[in-house]
Amino acid sequence: MRFRLRPTETVFYDFFSQAADNLVKGADILGELSLPTPDFQSISDRLKEIEHANDEVTHELLRKLNSTFVTPFDREDIYRLGSLLDDVMDHMEGAGNLVYLYGLSQLPNLPREMHELIETLSRAAQLTASAMPRLQSLKDLESYWIEANRIENEGDHAYRMLLVRLFSGEYDALTVMKLKEVADELEAAADAFEHVANTVETIAVKES
Repeated sequence: MRFRLRPTETVFYDFFSQAADNLVKGADILGELSLPTPDFQSISDRLKEIEHANDEVTHELLRKLNSTFVTPFDREDIYRLGSLLDDVMDHMEGAGNLVYLYGLSQLPNLPREMHELIETLSRAAQLTASAMPRLQSLKDLESYWIEANRIENEGDHAYRMLLVRLFSGEYDALTVMKLKEVADELEAAADAFEHVANTVETIAVKES
């Protein structure tokens, strides 16, 4: 039997769960872009609020990390997981903000493939939020990182199809540039979700 001399304090796990719950909220707000008449400014403003709230969670986690002598698992893994969860929110907020700032509400519709990419983010957020509470026990996590990888692959496909749409000649050059910046932020969020899952897998392997 392997004996653990690690503390039972749960505060770090609480921080991870709070951050993941914020990602669900952010993905839900971003998903409003698919509504028949989305309020682009409201979506951008609320994403900014969630992003600020998530920044505070990350800062609290880092303050706790810097003041804790013995941590529940490797210090660098705690830092990396917290930072990656924050990265996801930053990219989602960036996408929503650019849609508003670039005036893309003037388009008849955002590309269908962009909505498909946003939908993969919503599923990744739900999956991540459901996995974080299991991090403390390190049980039943393998299915999480396998599914996270599968969703990321779907996101990659949606991103590639979105690029095909953007460069099809349907849009003028300036609009293509604007839409591609939004698409790149969404794709970066999808990648960051997978990086979160990879970090959880690393932690599970180390601590098993």
